[in-house]
Amino acid sequence: MKIGYLLNTYPGPSNTFIRDEIEALEDLGLDITRIAVRRFGGALVDPVDLREREQTKYLLDGNIPGLFFSAIKELVSNPVGVARSLPAWWSLTRRASGRTTRHIAYLMQAAALRQKAKTLGITHIHAHFSTNAAAVAMLTKLLGGPSYSFTAHGPDEFVQAPRNSFEAKIANAKFVISISEYCRAKLTDLAGTAGDAGKIHIARCGLDLRKFEVAPQVAPDNMTLVCVGRLCPQKGQVHLPQAIATLRRRFPGIRLFLLGDGESRSEIEKEILLHDVGREVVLLGWATNDQVRRRIADSRALLLPSYAEGLPVVIMESLAIGRPVLSTVIAGIPELVDSTCGWLVTPGDSDALAAALTDVMSSDPAELARMGLKGRARVEQLHDRRLLARRLHQLMLQTLENTAH
Repeated sequence: MKIGYLLNTYPGPSNTFIRDEIEALEDLGLDITRIAVRRFGGALVDPVDLREREQTKYLLDGNIPGLFFSAIKELVSNPVGVARSLPAWWSLTRRASGRTTRHIAYLMQAAALRQKAKTLGITHIHAHFSTNAAAVAMLTKLLGGPSYSFTAHGPDEFVQAPRNSFEAKIANAKFVISISEYCRAKLTDLAGTAGDAGKIHIARCGLDLRKFEVAPQVAPDNMTLVCVGRLCPQKGQVHLPQAIATLRRRFPGIRLFLLGDGESRSEIEKEILLHDVGREVVLLGWATNDQVRRRIADSRALLLPSYAEGLPVVIMESLAIGRPVLSTVIAGIPELVDSTCGWLVTPGDSDALAAALTDVMSSDPAELARMGLKGRARVEQLHDRRLLARRLHQLMLQTLENTAH
């Protein structure tokens, strides 16, 4: 069984969990072809990502003439498939407020993907995220290409749900993966029929736990915190300099390292200057996976004061290393983090954030270690990538069997 994994951008610093998923499926014997619309726009710093890029086939990057050729070839050689796909394509375009040019590109990508899948012998396509990758996978299927499935993460995907054509994407899919109970509830509400809702399954993102050893108990004088992720408004890092400033007098040695980069960097830098915490708050930029693990292991806890998330993989990583987490009560986060392994606050509540940070900094190292071990046990139970792979493997085999019959 040959599977195509379809993504908008791959590989990248924020989608290591997809690479883990692919590797775990390959460990079960599946033959997987990585396909992406385009390359990650920034620099890749992890050697494994650089290797993944060499294995990935791209539909758009450097291939504009090829897309036009594929579209013309599809019109000439597959007029029935093109005619069958046009009503769905028009519905996608209309629901997305008439973004015609973009959706013409989706149809061209679908033509190229159908032809590529036929050449490579791909029998099923799995797309990550319910947005344009799922749209291209659906159009590919309607053109006469392989069956497809997709994983929805949220919450951005659900903000303007009608524009995302969930009903059609779920109806045409063989199955749909949600990464949390929160996500499944959203998808169930968006499915067109009870039968389509029955296609939705939970398969939580997973880690290769062999790479995550529980770190030794933190030293009593360790005042280090870490925040990992793209610097963006949704993740709320802009509030951290002020929060650190309020704790500096009580905890003179406090340090916060931010790993990642993004559009909020300049705003965070302004906040660092405003609150005079240049010594306490340090921006490190993107880091390799090994560097991220070391930074987490060297800290008291992970901070992630987000406004919008699905269920961040870095939370799983921190708990797997045995470090508790301070985050927010949104989406799927409370399904993993509670008072036994961390602290949850309302996003944007600066007083609650400062109070929780005070708890983090004043907690006894033994208590932090107990919380970390609770978190590790929860990750082993819910987020081992082998569990995810077995569930996906089962669903893909069922898809193949049903197609054969």
